[in-house]
Amino acid sequence: MTHPLHDANATPAGGKPLGDLPEWNLDDLYTSETAPELLSDLAWLEKECAAYATDYEGKLAGLTGDEMLRAIQRNEKIDEIAGRIMSYAGLRYYQITTDGGRAKFMSDMQDRITVMTAPLVFFGLEFNRIDDAELQAMYEANADLARYRPALDRLRAMKPYQLSDELERFLHDTSVVGAAAWNKLFDETIAGLTFDVDGEPLGIEATLNLLTDSDRARREAGARALADVFGRNVRTFARVHNTLTKEKEIVDRWRDLPSPQAARHLANDVEPEVVQALRDAVVAAYPRLSHRYYALKAKWLGLDRLQVWDRNAPLPMEEDRIIGWDEARKTVMDAYAGFSPEMARLAEPFFDRGWIDAPVKPGKAPGAFAHPTVTTVHPYVMLNYLGKPRDVMTLAHELGHGVHQVLAAGQGEMLSATPLTLAETASVFGEMLTFRAMLDAAPTKAAKKVMLAKKVEDMINTVVRQIAFYDFESKLHAARRDGELTPDDIDALWMSVQAESLGPVFDYMDGYQHFWAYIPHFVHSPFYVYAYAFGDGLVNALYAAYEDAPDGFQDKYFDMLRAGGSKHHRELLAPFGLDASDPAFWDKGLSMIEGFIDELEAMED
Repeated sequence: MTHPLHDANATPAGGKPLGDLPEWNLDDLYTSETAPELLSDLAWLEKECAAYATDYEGKLAGLTGDEMLRAIQRNEKIDEIAGRIMSYAGLRYYQITTDGGRAKFMSDMQDRITVMTAPLVFFGLEFNRIDDAELQAMYEANADLARYRPALDRLRAMKPYQLSDELERFLHDTSVVGAAAWNKLFDETIAGLTFDVDGEPLGIEATLNLLTDSDRARREAGARALADVFGRNVRTFARVHNTLTKEKEIVDRWRDLPSPQAARHLANDVEPEVVQALRDAVVAAYPRLSHRYYALKAKWLGLDRLQVWDRNAPLPMEEDRIIGWDEARKTVMDAYAGFSPEMARLAEPFFDRGWIDAPVKPGKAPGAFAHPTVTTVHPYVMLNYLGKPRDVMTLAHELGHGVHQVLAAGQGEMLSATPLTLAETASVFGEMLTFRAMLDAAPTKAAKKVMLAKKVEDMINTVVRQIAFYDFESKLHAARRDGELTPDDIDALWMSVQAESLGPVFDYMDGYQHFWAYIPHFVHSPFYVYAYAFGDGLVNALYAAYEDAPDGFQDKYFDMLRAGGSKHHRELLAPFGLDASDPAFWDKGLSMIEGFIDELEAMED
């Protein structure tokens, strides 16, 4: 059966045509699985990895500054070529995760590159054994080498937690049958699920989309279909979570990491106390934010109690209209250009050169992302565009990531990647620009009210919801240390954070306890979720700084994006007079959400 959104010139079920939705052209990476350039890169990679080990293993401590620079640059080139190959394999797979050939190709590439790069494991281990004073002298004598220091310092942050050379190689080699294999099982299981909604078989994206339908019966039907299918597959999802959580506990224990979250904090280059301050500020604000807003929403919907399928329901005064692709593009691009013509110029190629894949298609991975690929190519944005107002915001969000990744590419492979806590900066800022432009253009008070309410919901989903997810993960990992968790155990942990975060106005249908099952971040990137709340709070504070002092802000903003991962969050925020380590910083961001709710309350008749 052909999915109703299979064609690029797509039409949502029962809606108006969305227009000509763009799809990826991956030729800038490789033209096919057997492209001569890909085969040549694989051959080069195998040869260079072996040569690198021959040239440097056991010798790093004796290198001069110039020799160390050369070693790092060669390592960076290996990362670039391996990243290019895996980006191509991964993006093709995400387009149709149910295609056996694409799945095999990605697995084969993963296996080959894991084997090829195994000889390089020594680098981090040996580098971390070099004396601090010796390294400092090298940095002072060689400015080109010192440029890499932020990335090298992040590598050395793992020094207290690294294992023996032999064990590190073992973990490297077994990664393809460990977390990577379970991630793939999860992806393929989710993509292969079918949900029966009133006799119509739907994939997960289309079913989740029903939760925002204006017809309450359709929302309920979608929610119950999700609950039914998750319930029937809950043992598989519980097995995935049990295995990955236990594997992480074993590795963390061997590394002597102080907490399940510690590895994520180290990777994000953020202090645990900063994350704790964020978490505590958000949890303390639940009554002022989500509890208060959802009580308002119940009133607007004419309900005494909200069901879970009402959480993202459209408001009664909201027009249930479909936004075509051309309008979505113009809305976002005009908002970007209104902030800076340079920002619009950087975003333009995404639309015109096959850098966006927008249609919903059978087997396509759910959700949305911006993949940076490698610094010598360009990012690719994936959407599942259905024409909802939220989809326009998702376009603005992912395009912000893309612009950030383009600007940071000048740092090179080792320094371009931004820690997750700062990776959401440009994306959330792009959303805010688009929201403000749309709010200014709202034709009526009712339209403005709808837009404000939608923005509050998005912010609650980004801040409150993600911190609740973070608490769920924290409880999950803590509980798994005491033994195997049954599906009922995981369900109970999930429900323990729901009422606390959403508030007393909600009832929870039977089956909602399984809704942890489909969230990919828990599987792919443990404790990733707090980065969303970090990014939203940071951007709210940034946007307030922009409103207070707009002159020269754009230059400072683009400098921050160009820095990529070359600076700590303290350095990046200093030019704006902001400091994330100050507990009051998070209250500034949360006060913006509270201010929007104040506006909504003031608009009540």
